[in-house]
Amino acid sequence: MFTGIIESLGKIERIVEDQTNKHFLIASPISHELRVDQSVAHSGVCLTVTKMEGNKHWVTAVDETLKKSSLGKLKEGSVINLERCMVANGRFDGHIVQGHVDQVGICTRVQEVAGSWLFDFEYDPSGGNITVEKGSISIDGVSLTCFNSTNIGFRVTIIPYTFEHTTFGTLKAGDTVNLEFDIIGKYVKRLLGKS
Repeated sequence: MFTGIIESLGKIERIVEDQTNKHFLIASPISHELRVDQSVAHSGVCLTVTKMEGNKHWVTAVDETLKKSSLGKLKEGSVINLERCMVANGRFDGHIVQGHVDQVGICTRVQEVAGSWLFDFEYDPSGGNITVEKGSISIDGVSLTCFNSTNIGFRVTIIPYTFEHTTFGTLKAGDTVNLEFDIIGKYVKRLLGKS
C-alpha cells in the first residue's frame, strides 16, 4: 500500500523486451536502499524489484500492466515517479493508494496561475470510474484532490514543490498519465450497484 507522496524521481536506463513483458533498469536516489522482492510504485504502478545492479534496480511489467498503464510507452531516458510502500507505523500524508492503475487519462490543458499550475485531465468513462468534487485521485502515483469533476474529466492544482519534485514539471497537454481512482469511492459505487 502507498500514500501517493512521491519520494524521488527515477530515470529509465535500459528496457529489455522479453516476449510480452518488459524489464526496466532504473536509476534513482533511492535505488541503493531497495532490495529484491520489495514493492515500489513506479508512476503509480506497483512493481516488484527483481534484481539489483549496483545502485540501480530492475523491475518487470507484464502484458496486462503494459496495456492498462502508460508504462508501455516509456523509453530509455524517460523519468518516472517513485514511492516505496508505506511502513506500518508511518503517517498517511496522502490517501490510500494501492498501486493498481485503473486506466490511463490524457492531460488536456496546463495553465500557470499565480505561482501554481492547473492541470486538466480527461478519461474514457466506459470503464465505470468516477471522480467526485474534492475527492482523491492518484495521477502517475501522486496523491491529489480533484475539482471541476465531470463524468469524463477533472482538474487538479499543483503547488511549486510538487511541480519541481515530480513528473508534473515536464507534463504537457496530450501526454498520457496513469489514473488510480479512490478505492473508497470504488467500493461505495459497487455497494450502491452502480457498476
